[in-house]
Amino acid sequence: MAIRRVVTGHTPAGKSVFASDGPAPLVRTAPGRDDLGIVAVWATDHGMTAVPGSDDPTPSMVTYVPGPGGTRFLVTVLPPDSGGPGPVPPQLAGASPAPAGFPGLNEAMEADNPGMHTTDTVDYDIIMSGELWLELDDGQTVHLEPGDIVIQTGTRHAWRNRGSEPCVMYSIIVGAPRKG
Repeated sequence: MAIRRVVTGHTPAGKSVFASDGPAPLVRTAPGRDDLGIVAVWATDHGMTAVPGSDDPTPSMVTYVPGPGGTRFLVTVLPPDSGGPGPVPPQLAGASPAPAGFPGLNEAMEADNPGMHTTDTVDYDIIMSGELWLELDDGQTVHLEPGDIVIQTGTRHAWRNRGSEPCVMYSIIVGAPRKG
């Protein structure tokens, strides 16, 4: 997944400049699943970045799930799963995190219900291509197509690709404290 990322910044005198123009710094696929991957386009945690301009905080990201006040901009590619939940790699089913896995997401996944997970975040998810089904606690699903947007508010959910082509989803994730 080649994602071009243009980042602006400032000179010490305060002039705006292009700080970088190239590929996103973190691209990972699930072990044994080259068709399932996440690109971290930008990541901040509380206190990691300041305006105007700062060093790129994304390479030092240690989890895909930000804490309160942190953010993530992720591009996820989800392959077709032949109409059902299908097999889920251990890194996405509650197993221990692996260097090539998705820290933070690994731990959020339920071992006894592959794909179901809950995070303390508010997510803005945009379907860019393909199809996706969002499943909630009660088994209800909604079918999503390109241009559809989901505002995910820390609920237990799973993404299911029951289509015939990979789904590309852009997500802006904001860490939020959970109420009592």
